[in-house]
This record gives sequence, C-alpha cells and structure tokens, in this order.
Amino acid sequence: MPVDAVVAGYVYKDRHHFLLYVVLASLSSALGSIPLYLLGYWGGEKVLRKRIPEARFQEIHRSFERHEFWALMFPGMLPPPVPFKVFVLAAAVFEMRFAHFLAAVFAGRFVRFFVLSLLTLWFGPQIVGLVGGMFRQHIYWVLAVVVVGVVVGLVVWRMRKKSEVVQVG
Repeated sequence: MPVDAVVAGYVYKDRHHFLLYVVLASLSSALGSIPLYLLGYWGGEKVLRKRIPEARFQEIHRSFERHEFWALMFPGMLPPPVPFKVFVLAAAVFEMRFAHFLAAVFAGRFVRFFVLSLLTLWFGPQIVGLVGGMFRQHIYWVLAVVVVGVVVGLVVWRMRKKSEVVQVG
C-alpha cells in the first residue's frame, strides 16, 4: 500500500491535522511490523540468510550489536526502495527488545512522514512522486548523504559530550 501517497493526500486536504496523520501513520507502521518481527523471532534467521548475502548479513549484525536502535530507525526513515522488511527481520533475529523495536520503527517512520508532510504542505502532493523517483534513481547517493549526516552528528555529539566532561572535571 502506498502509505506515503495516502499520508500526503490527507495532509494536503486537511493541513491543520497534519501532525495527527503523521502520528497515526507512524503508529500503524510500527504495529504493522509486529507480525514480521514475530516471524523473525521464531525462526527468521533462515529467512534472512536466504534473502541477503552472508557479508551483508554480518554487516547488519555488527550494526545491530553497536547501535540497535539507530540500525532500525535510519532505514525506517528512508522511502522505498530501501528494503525495510529486512531490517525488521534482522531486529528480531538479533533479539532486539520488543519495546525498543516498536520505538525505533515509530521514530523512523515519524521522521519520514513528518518530512513528507512538510514537503507536501510546501510543494503540494506532487512532491511524493518527484521525491520517490529521485530516491529510486539516486539511492546510493541518498544513502551516502544520510550516512555522512549520521557520522557528522555522532562526531559533534561526542565532541560536545567530551567538552562537558572536561568542563566539569
């Protein structure tokens, strides 16, 4: 189901309740991911290993070991063709706590639908097709920009944290 187009349509027709639509779409996405999480929890490693190469499996596993919340939230922010279901399965296979799983899916989808809603309010519902086409054509560049943004954000955060520790000590 093209959830992005549905959310954009509702937001465009009723601007005053756009935040409600963002929350409802995010919550629905989180709840809709539960069956796949359960499938992954009850034997999804075989399914996951069949769907992705071993090197990719190990890369996702390392990502979940380091920062499981972010490893699920960031793919949740990205529109198709990012294979979000693979990350949902991975969250279950790598035994992410259920509450953290729901929070990460909700947070990622919230950011996605919030940005989509703002773009729809500024440019109209046609932006959904335009942005979707851009992502499909330039997915590697988009992913590179997201990764660079995350790395820069983490570096800035750590530098601030270290400077707070130095000031206190």
